[in-house]
Amino acid sequence: MSAPAAKLPLWVEVGLIPLVNVAVAFLVAGLVVLFIGESPLQAVRILLWGALGFGEGIGFTLFYTTNFIFTGLAVAVAFHAGLFNIGGEGQAYLGGLGAALAALALDRVVPWYVTFPLAICGAALFGAAWAFIPAWLQARRGSHIVITTIMFNFIASSLMVWLLVDHLSPAGSMQPETRTFAAGGALPELGPLFGLFGADMGAAPANISLFLALFACLAVYLFIWRTRLGYEIRATGLNPTAAVYAGISTVKVTLVAMFLSGALAGMMALNPVLGEQQRLQIDFVQGAGFVGIAVALMGRAHPLGVVLAAFLFGMLYQGGAELAFDMPTISRDMIVVIQALVILFAGALEHMFRPGIARAFALMSSPQRRRLAAGEEAP
Repeated sequence: MSAPAAKLPLWVEVGLIPLVNVAVAFLVAGLVVLFIGESPLQAVRILLWGALGFGEGIGFTLFYTTNFIFTGLAVAVAFHAGLFNIGGEGQAYLGGLGAALAALALDRVVPWYVTFPLAICGAALFGAAWAFIPAWLQARRGSHIVITTIMFNFIASSLMVWLLVDHLSPAGSMQPETRTFAAGGALPELGPLFGLFGADMGAAPANISLFLALFACLAVYLFIWRTRLGYEIRATGLNPTAAVYAGISTVKVTLVAMFLSGALAGMMALNPVLGEQQRLQIDFVQGAGFVGIAVALMGRAHPLGVVLAAFLFGMLYQGGAELAFDMPTISRDMIVVIQALVILFAGALEHMFRPGIARAFALMSSPQRRRLAAGEEAP
């Protein structure tokens, strides 16, 4: 008789299991590096140094982490409702449009701290509106959310090209981008803050949107686990039939969850548009919407897990750039392979180690479970 299924504590669910998966992923990646004739230990040393070894590297790691927190949270909220939102790319695109319109309208009139809240609202509303359409199509017409969200990515990309080329670029400019925002539309960078602690972030574009991302994590946690609507979302995701039987409207849950998911994805645009580039350009998302899927899977759709997974992928992006520079035989494609291995073990092969860890935890948790696992009758 096998040990009964036990609810794993948060530190095991969000910490231990992802750590085991990542360790195995890096072990396999090390074998790949060894196969091409390089030292895996040297590669790890360069990767860690590039991500965390100096101020500018830390700044870029935090910049990427901010993007992945927003998109990871977006996917996580949809996951809790039993929905697979893979339209984060398109929702972030539209969020960038909302943020840029706010900045273009106000950057020469008011300071950044007045523009920033309005840009947040614009990014969230535009991203939410783009996610709301696929949500309505599924809730009311039965269209599959995966198909509609991924198709809306392409529509958003084409829409942005048309707007930037024909309507938003300055007169006489050949570049598909808006004008550079004035000081009132640019977010302060974290360099001066880190400078108080003796760290020089150099040209790293990390900015105060990082704090907004961390606040969003807290807000998502309180909403999903401490509100009635959050309970309805989790109940629907766990068992839609039981949720309907309990009187929960799955239509409402689908619309609300996707609306919030799109808003979070849209706010990702604040980091590159108002922070790094200080203008709206084509392809500013750079795949962050799809990385958010891996972040949510690896973080078990929990805000704490999302932060940790986003930081890991931020390290991989920044450290991978340094690794490709210092070890020419390890190209950017190899870095993508390492990221793919992390996604593989954290997502597709997530249940490879979970049963064994769950059995071990059940055996250690109580004498009664140890007796059950041994096939003994309970007293």
